[in-house]
Amino acid sequence: MTSEVDQAEVSGSPGERPVPGAPRRAKPIRRLDRVIIRFAGDSGDGMQLTGDRFTSETASFGNDLSTLPNFPAEIRAPQGTLPGVSSFQLHFADHDILTPGDAPNVLVAMNPAALKANLADLPRGAEIIVNTDEFTKRALAKVGYAADPLEDGSLSAFHLHKVPLTTLTLEALKESGLLRKDAERAKNMFALGLLSWLYHRPTKGTESFLRTKFAKKPDIAEANILAFRAGWNFGETTEDFAVSYEVPPAKLAPGRYRNISGNLALSYGLIAAGQRSGLPVFLGSYPITPASDILHELSKHKNFGVRTFQAEDEIAGIGAALGAAFGGSLGVTTTSGPGVALKSETIGLAVSLELPLLVIDIQRGGPSTGLPTKTEQADLLQAMFGRNGEAPVPIVAPATPAECFTAALEAARIAVTYRTPVFLLSDGYLANGSEPWRIPEVDELPVIEPDFATGPNTEEGAFWPYKRDPHTLARPWALPGTPGLEHRIGGIEKQDGTGNISYDPANHDLMVRTRQAKVDGIEVPPIEVDDPDGAARVLVIGWGSTYGPIAAAVRRLRADGAQIAQAHLRHLNPFPANLGQVLGSYEKVIVPEMNLGQLALLLRAKYLVDAQSYNQVRGLPFKAAQLADVLWAAIGTLDGSED
Repeated sequence: MTSEVDQAEVSGSPGERPVPGAPRRAKPIRRLDRVIIRFAGDSGDGMQLTGDRFTSETASFGNDLSTLPNFPAEIRAPQGTLPGVSSFQLHFADHDILTPGDAPNVLVAMNPAALKANLADLPRGAEIIVNTDEFTKRALAKVGYAADPLEDGSLSAFHLHKVPLTTLTLEALKESGLLRKDAERAKNMFALGLLSWLYHRPTKGTESFLRTKFAKKPDIAEANILAFRAGWNFGETTEDFAVSYEVPPAKLAPGRYRNISGNLALSYGLIAAGQRSGLPVFLGSYPITPASDILHELSKHKNFGVRTFQAEDEIAGIGAALGAAFGGSLGVTTTSGPGVALKSETIGLAVSLELPLLVIDIQRGGPSTGLPTKTEQADLLQAMFGRNGEAPVPIVAPATPAECFTAALEAARIAVTYRTPVFLLSDGYLANGSEPWRIPEVDELPVIEPDFATGPNTEEGAFWPYKRDPHTLARPWALPGTPGLEHRIGGIEKQDGTGNISYDPANHDLMVRTRQAKVDGIEVPPIEVDDPDGAARVLVIGWGSTYGPIAAAVRRLRADGAQIAQAHLRHLNPFPANLGQVLGSYEKVIVPEMNLGQLALLLRAKYLVDAQSYNQVRGLPFKAAQLADVLWAAIGTLDGSED
């Protein structure tokens, strides 16, 4: 599951230094503790690939990192327009970091649209590297520039580097034999080479990657490598870059690390769940952004007993997954919010049948088609209540990209142990973002016991499919075709114990309450509170991908002497048993969410606590500085000050 390029051994000492093929640098080197870089251009400029390669080399170097890809929903958005801008932000450091960063220190703008779309996010003094070849009158007019910002002094607050990336790329590839159009496409590799020189990134991995990616087109591979090396050498020789920068490796716990995205971590978690349970994994799925990567990845791992089925629609996908669960597999379906709506009836059927099923919702902006490539966490109430009848479903939510691995294992543990469908709520930020992940040892992973029924379970020698485990309230999991375990299956209400069809009011009441009690009784870890001095009066609590921005904001406040507590929920149904006590221990509870207050609504309803929401639905993660201001205000209110 890992490769030489994107994994590294960490033993408490710095990672391997880059060994570029360029002459030894004569320019001064400035040491930094962290940097935030944003690559931006047209969706066809290869910004996601450029950012991904810079990230992989940064991970292999040993820095801690966090990324934020941001791209249009259209496959090929209108060229040179603001809606067509694609960007990739990377925050890397010599210490533990939590977010992709609020404001870039460096912007690489491939055209005027990329500059205009991202300029407002830059702090004074930031570095801007622009491709001057694209700043034509027509391109400027397309995005509303009346004058060339590179010449009118409007960028005087920044360190501007005007680089003719296209021209330099074509010059480097003039002997390659490629058509001009094909040669121009390598300008992103020229930019990557320049940035790799500027920040001392390794180069070997990128060259190996390019040769592998274009193995069937060796001329394209060598052209991209030439452009990459030309960018490196340009940085070394040009007078426009007087210094280069070095960000030393971070001090990580000993172990084997690799850079991993949330969707990839989730895929590996599902494979691990299959291995630790001894169950074949079956994914029934219909492609939908931003969940499709899981289908793509799992399709590569038939050797681990994984079977993937790309269905004709969302309903067929979950129907096949539920059928696989009935047949003794670990049934999984992946989707986003619109797909959950279509799957809701079958999820209710899984509740009634009491079979293990994983429903993975990679949330995105809504409603309807909404913002397919932007992040949001607005499906919580849909996961909680979005079915007819009383149909309770456990909900697990990872907090970081790497945590998607353990969340998948936890969701599988709950589903198999308690015989229930389980929601796993990730989102676009976690799915596409990445960070270093310590690869666990196999014996560190939990063992999941399917405990299939093997024979009759009554004194009379009959098999009752709804005779429950007294501890978990789970019913037996009887594989079809097992002699003596024949039983009814279907969505009509069952009689307690026998599983026969029943319309009896008292039995229905009992079954509804029993299914609810089963979910309520799921054993989940207590919520942990980060309150170093135990003297905080304000608690900030979140769930899902708000973890990084919240934790970063809390760090800022504590560095300035504030006392504030932080807690983060990984289990949203059932809530941890100690959550009510925790909430009641603080004078004020703040709940930041990328929705209009869904968790806050649940907390207020269940615990009668005055949970105060702070919300945004912009399709982007919170900025730590924003949250810090909000939390300062909350503390100031308690202290009698508004400052």
